[in-house]
Amino acid sequence: MAEQAQENSPLSAAVADVANGVALALDGEGGSYALSALLAQDDRVALAAIRVLGADVLAPYALAPDPAGGAPDAQLVRDALAAYPPGADASDVSWWSYRGLAEASRAYLPAAAEVPAAGAAGGGDDAWVRTDPWPRLSHRAAQLAALSLPGLAPALAAGVAGRTGDLARGFVRAVRRRDWLQAAGVGRWLVRAPDVPATLGLDAGLIYVHRMSCGDPRVALHTTAARRFPGGGPR
Repeated sequence: MAEQAQENSPLSAAVADVANGVALALDGEGGSYALSALLAQDDRVALAAIRVLGADVLAPYALAPDPAGGAPDAQLVRDALAAYPPGADASDVSWWSYRGLAEASRAYLPAAAEVPAAGAAGGGDDAWVRTDPWPRLSHRAAQLAALSLPGLAPALAAGVAGRTGDLARGFVRAVRRRDWLQAAGVGRWLVRAPDVPATLGLDAGLIYVHRMSCGDPRVALHTTAARRFPGGGPR
């Protein structure tokens, strides 16, 4: 399925609602988090929104695991994975996002321990992390920003960390192009990367990106997650 929701569609509205809920939870606002409270059960649009946002729908559990296991949320994730698996011709980004959602559910939700591992065959090559030119690398990394959550996709994270300089160029380019969503997504990887150039001014840059996005819910999610899950070196 497409990894981006179309503007002014029921799907884009559902994605925005969930992104706002995740960002509020990461900021410690809005009470306890439950994905199932943000979305209608057995709704194809809701399940598609989960697939669009990927592992980020479970990001609050990376901060505060649910001792009860988050059973309703685990079921929603299972339903989303079953409803929208990548097709045979799906992009590497689609495969990585799919696997990352399954991995996050097993890592963050005890009740999801029975979620099967997403199929290893059929896609999801990681050669692009090492070989893509920096503009394309930045584009793909931004699409997979949810996989920058702690403990997810370690091989991918290691590959991205090896190209910190290229991602820094991508961040600057996205800001200059006013592509706030891409800038925020790349910034999430950079806050966890080593050897980020101090001259990049990443922390101030992410604040600027958030402000200039005029309340875009997905930008807010990325910039909030960047604050809540830091790492790497000087920024």
